[in-house]
Amino acid sequence: METKPTEISSSKMFDGYNKRYKHFSPTLGCSMTFHIYFPPSPSPSHKFPVLYWLSGLTCNDENFIIKSGAQRAASAEGVALVAPDTSPRGLNVEGEADSWDFGVGAGFYLNATQEKWKNWRMYDYVVKELPKLLSENFPQLNTSKASISGHSMGGHGALTIYLKNLDKYKSVSAFAPVVNPTNCPWGQKAFTNYLGNEKAAWEEYDATHLISKFHNVSATILIDQGQDDKFLHDQLLPHKFEEACRSVNAPLLLRLQPGYDHSYFFISTFIADHISHHAQALKL
Repeated sequence: METKPTEISSSKMFDGYNKRYKHFSPTLGCSMTFHIYFPPSPSPSHKFPVLYWLSGLTCNDENFIIKSGAQRAASAEGVALVAPDTSPRGLNVEGEADSWDFGVGAGFYLNATQEKWKNWRMYDYVVKELPKLLSENFPQLNTSKASISGHSMGGHGALTIYLKNLDKYKSVSAFAPVVNPTNCPWGQKAFTNYLGNEKAAWEEYDATHLISKFHNVSATILIDQGQDDKFLHDQLLPHKFEEACRSVNAPLLLRLQPGYDHSYFFISTFIADHISHHAQALKL
């Protein structure tokens, strides 16, 4: 099986290129796709820092690349964008596509411990397999200079992965992240199925719990949240994370944006701020 990535599409944009790749993932036990946006290169030997983008429920590796408009800022700042998929696909596990908020398109960026969902190891895929794959196959990327961002379920992934790997990422940001999944319906459903009923295992993937353990954060955590987001009060709970950050003096910039919802219209409005936030940290 081909673990080396194969290019399956390429489109020029803002003088750089969106390229889509396919590879077999030993971590997930299936074929996976991911996108890289390569900014225009100033010289053949130049290496770009990397910003990983984790997408939300029902998304794949295409949503961000097609809808966010992030490439304009990434091109200007000289930051490569890497967008992986959100879960394993094509494994035909019984029930994997029964609901939109669990299974396919809903990996929650964790390592499942329940036997049925043993292939759902998106945490290891994003933190271990993908960076290794990139560093071995793309000499134009400097994977040792990396930051991480995401939306909704992907915002949850970005925050939890960042907090548990402060040595691997220079900065983190999120749009409308699920910051306290142990206390919301999306998280409770996913965690029960992937991790079982042991609440201590859940807390290992909950940013609001993790910040008290891993609060040695140097770069400010940037979160944008639309105030007209229909998921704000029952699923996203940003104020829980804000309180947790305050209690350990972790630097957080939580921006509540009036009138904005949960969509990519919201993301595309503020994505340039996020790219610039990461570019600053990556260039230090």
